[in-house]
Order: sequence, then structure tokens, then C-alpha cells
Amino acid sequence: MPLLAAESLSHHTPDHRPLFEDLTLAFGAERTGLVGRNGVGKSTLLRLLLGEIPPQSGRVLRQGRVGLLPQAVRVMPGMTAADALGIAPALARLDRLLAGEGDEEDLAAADWTVEERAAAALPKMGLPGDLDLRRPLGTLSGGEATRLALAGLLVDPPDMLVLDEPTNNLDADGRAAICALLESWRSGALVVSHDREVLRRMDRIVELSSLGARIYGGNWDEYRARREADAEAARHDLAHAEQEVARLARERQAALERKARSDSRARRSRAGGGQAKILLDFKKEKAGQSQSRQTGLRDRREEGAEAALAEARAAVERTDSLAASVPSTGLAAGTTVLAFEHVSWAPPGAVRPVLRDLSFALTGPERVAVTGPNGAGKSTLLRLAAGELEPDEGRVRRFGGGVAMLDQRAGGLRPDQTILENFRAMHPDATDNACRAALARFLFRADAALRPAGDLSGGETLRAALACVLGGPRPPRLLILDEPTNHLDLDSIAAIERAVAAYDGALLVASHDPDFVAAVGIGRVIALGK
Repeated sequence: MPLLAAESLSHHTPDHRPLFEDLTLAFGAERTGLVGRNGVGKSTLLRLLLGEIPPQSGRVLRQGRVGLLPQAVRVMPGMTAADALGIAPALARLDRLLAGEGDEEDLAAADWTVEERAAAALPKMGLPGDLDLRRPLGTLSGGEATRLALAGLLVDPPDMLVLDEPTNNLDADGRAAICALLESWRSGALVVSHDREVLRRMDRIVELSSLGARIYGGNWDEYRARREADAEAARHDLAHAEQEVARLARERQAALERKARSDSRARRSRAGGGQAKILLDFKKEKAGQSQSRQTGLRDRREEGAEAALAEARAAVERTDSLAASVPSTGLAAGTTVLAFEHVSWAPPGAVRPVLRDLSFALTGPERVAVTGPNGAGKSTLLRLAAGELEPDEGRVRRFGGGVAMLDQRAGGLRPDQTILENFRAMHPDATDNACRAALARFLFRADAALRPAGDLSGGETLRAALACVLGGPRPPRLLILDEPTNHLDLDSIAAIERAVAAYDGALLVASHDPDFVAAVGIGRVIALGK
């Protein structure tokens, strides 16, 4: 029997947009990755499965105990590490008993090994086993709070583990801890994630879309291979459909030409008087009936071919990827783009600097990743490089050619303007055709380019920002990206990877996503916090 199941589940948004209709899924003692574009209803499905909201139709079945790690661990005043672990009431009960203040209820419910199990669980999540469980939660980083919540799931393991984007806001060590947990997990797990390293630990992938759910056996790599095969099949079907429409058009033209020749012969025969009028009229009627049948048959075949062509085009659009075509920056191999010279920086009032005596240079179209644990100064370094911050000591030199910095928020776009208007504002000399062509390369075709930037999803916003920055006649020589894949769905990440891979300027990026780092061709690493 499944641990979690949805039977004929339907749910609509408050504005009556259907998320899924008559959805039936079952989750047992395997590790399942749930993927799909942002907004398709993954988190809503989790809430339905967990009983947080009631289904509008259908039902949810649950067996055993379910443990949930939400997208974000809430930190409230007065909360301690024990609260994040979920064992604060158990510790309070033990404290009362040890102080001689407990009652019979405390004694009956006492969990005498909870601290021992917590100490064993913490190192599995990369935390010290002797961590003070009464330490205020606010003194820990967001990543540490997330790891505490994960460790709490190990203190009393559930039958079904449910993780909603578990690696968001975690550094490389935190992500490694999540992957290690999932590798060793032997019960049921349902994981919503865009992290490909996490999805490689799955036994199957469920892809949620507006059409329903499709199940792929195997992990991320097997799922990706199937998706690529589907995309190739869709392109093949489109080519065949286009050929069929063209063939039928040629047949129609040939039939029209034959009819014109036949009509011409009939007119000449009638004019010459070679056959009796009654016979000519009979032949004309029979020919007209035959022509009508053939025309009707051709019409039906052409309608079917056009419908098949429309379906094939829609299938290709669903699997379409960003066109890898970005204008050249003109950056020569030996040209210095950026130089840090003995740079130090500390936030106001801080005792210790975040960055101390840092020196490096970017020369030519280098691709450099900035790595390090959360709090090591990665975003600070990028903001110094972009000119958003000034160093306390040393200097940052930028050598012309333009610098652009983007994260998943892409704050450079005006939300009240359309994508096309934003592009024109950045490239006022570009013609309308040039603007349209540039946006089309980033999959903003026709009316899609007229959408307000404020209405875009996170992935669309970053893609639009990249289109505006990289799609002009001369992109900037230095592109800076700060965790660009955070909170993006897999299709959006793939689109961003292709655009950045096609860019021929210098790249400075902070990312905890090893697949993204590999896809954009990073050749050097600046490691902070070592």
C-alpha cells in the first residue's frame, strides 16, 4: 500500500485557473523527485498530500508518519536550536524531571534518549554533535537552521520524508549533506527540487504539467535522456508534418492545373461540335461529381495535415530551448577586464572584515567561479566587482567595455514596462526588427515580448534580463551572476545555461550548482573562507 496517494485529485487557483484535473498518483517506499515549471502546482500538490489544504475534488490517502522540510525554516524570537530540531518539548520535559518539577504525565512521556539521538543526527547534516541545543536559533545562519530541521527528521525518522526545495539557500557543504541523506534513505521520500545533484539520488521522476503527471523511471540523468529523446522525436514529427502539408499543397496545385487543362479541352470540344450536347453535358456532370469528391477528400486530408502540423509545432515549443546565439563582445584574449588589488571590506560596525587583502585579475574571456560557505563574502566580492560597493582598503579596477550584474531577481528591469520597452530603453539605437529578433533568440516571440516585466516568473525575469543585457549589438565585456539558478525551474535553468554558454565575454559567477558551473565552462575558481 502506498504511503501517500492522490486519487482523482483536482484543484484550481483562486482565479479558477486549473492546476491539475483528475490527478492520480501514488508514492511508496521509493525516492521520488517531483519536477515541473514554476507555477504548475508542485507546492500546492504537497500541501494537498500533507492535508494542509482540502482538495476541491478527489481524495488523499496517507499511511504512516510523514516528516516535512518546508522551503524555508521560520525563525521566530525566542526559538532555539531544539525548536528547529523539533525536540524542544521533549527537552523541556526532561529538564522538569531532572529538576524534580515533573509530574506523572512528564514521566510517562519522557524520551530519555532524545539528546543522544540528536547528537548522532547532527553530524550527518554537517553540524557539530555537541551543538548547544538551547542556543538561540537567530544566532545561526539560514543554512544552519535548514540543516537543523533536516537533522530533526533523523532524530525520529518518518515513514515518508517530504522535502520542498531542500537545497535553496544552502552552501556546497549543506547540499552535500542533503545528497548524503537521500543516498542513505531507505524509506519513502518525495522531493520537490530543481537541484540536479539531488535529483540524481532519486529512484524515479514525476513531471507535473498542466496536462497532468508523467512518470519516468530512474534518476535525473535517465529523465534528461528521455526528455531529449522526446524533443528529438517532436522535431522529427514537425519536419514530417511540414513535408506532408507541402506535399498536399503541391497535389492541390497539380489538381487545379489538371482541371484547368480538362476544362479547356471541354470548351474546345463543345465549340467544335464534335460530340452531341447531351453527351457533353453528361460528361461534364460526371466530371464535376468526381471533382467534388476529390476536392472534399483533399480538404479533409489537408485539414488533418494542418492539425497534425499545429500539434507538432506545439510539441516542439514545449521542448524548445533557448537559441544559443549572442552577439560578440569583441573581447581579445589578452585584455584585462577586472583587477582586485589588495582589497579589504567590512560591513559598518563589524569587527572583522568579510574580505581581507584580496588580489586577482580577469584577463580576456575567462570564466571564474567564486566559491565558499555561506557568509564567506561571495556576494560582497561580486558587488565590489560591479561597482555597487567600494573597498575599505585597496582598489578595484574595471577596464571598460561594460559590466552587467544579474541575480534571479534581475532588478535592472522596470516592472511597469514590457520586455520590448525594457530592451529599447537599454538599446535606443536598435531598430524594431533588431529588438524583436534579439528577444526571439531568448524565446520572447511575438506577443510574448509585449508582456510587462512585472508579470514574469523568476525564470522568465532572468531570461528577459539576459536578453536585454546580452541581446544588444555589443554586450558588456564582463557578466557577473550571483546564484542565478536559485528558485528557478529546470527549463529556466537550461535556458540560462545556453545563453551564458553562448556569451563570449568574461564571466564572474557565484553558484552552488555544480551542473550550472560545468555547463557555462568555468575554468578557474576563487575559493573564499579557506
